[in-house]
Amino acid sequence: MKLTLEALEVLDAIDKKGSFAGAANALFRVPSTVTYMVQKLEDDLGFAIFRREGRRSLLTPAGLVLLEQGRELLLSAQRIIESAHQVNSGWESTLNIAIDTLWDLKVFYPLLIEFHQLNTGVQINLTEEVMGGSLEAIVEKRADIVIGGPLPVANIQGVKFEKILSTTWQFVVAKNHPLIKHKLLLEEEDIRPFPTITIKDSSKNSPILSHRVFDNQTTVRVATMEQKIMAVIEGVGVGFLPYHKIKQYLASGELVSLAINKSAPATSQYCSWHINNKGKAMKWFVDKILTTAQTCP
Repeated sequence: MKLTLEALEVLDAIDKKGSFAGAANALFRVPSTVTYMVQKLEDDLGFAIFRREGRRSLLTPAGLVLLEQGRELLLSAQRIIESAHQVNSGWESTLNIAIDTLWDLKVFYPLLIEFHQLNTGVQINLTEEVMGGSLEAIVEKRADIVIGGPLPVANIQGVKFEKILSTTWQFVVAKNHPLIKHKLLLEEEDIRPFPTITIKDSSKNSPILSHRVFDNQTTVRVATMEQKIMAVIEGVGVGFLPYHKIKQYLASGELVSLAINKSAPATSQYCSWHINNKGKAMKWFVDKILTTAQTCP
């Protein structure tokens, strides 16, 4: 075949690293080998895959199509290998776990330590997602398990959802914020002059979701819940935060909860996983997460 998995891995590395030299370093190859492979592939296929722009190597339109669909082949090949590993030992070679930014990593890390003590050899890959990105990760199979994500509007075939957390939200400000001296209950017009801190939805291909933002209010977008908490503590802006993530800051006085005329309803978070995955690591983590969730405050 003119197109091989090895060639696709090279194209993928060049695109991610932005240069032939960067790809060669990532793949532990000499740059001349990478250059030769690309040139040969371009000769075999009859069109240019990359174009130079300064020091960066950028995909041509044809190259972009080739790589986008080629990545699907790489994923399919990985799934074939994964299936063979499961048949042979029952343990997956890798397990991809996406953790929604609402979930507390301090709850998850003890499980990870306990799992590694089993010496299974399973590689655990962790990612952090926000709102719609958590659903997208499970739907697009970027994640085998999602911890703390929302419930989808419609059923997702082959995926099971179990509730693991009910989140209450409080409107909070930094300890020296001007709103502390304002008469309560706060109205929207009292809050609107101050920037609100929001977390950017991590969806790549789905509609971007946004919650608990007042109309016509300046926003500062951050990537994670931890970044949002610190931004509010430092006085960059104000916002709604989940009680279970900030109770220590409320107790210390670094954050102050203020009553407003527009409450934020409690939300439910779920553990979701692909039910057709019968691997031992999947079952171990799902069982542990569901059991741990029952003891979480």
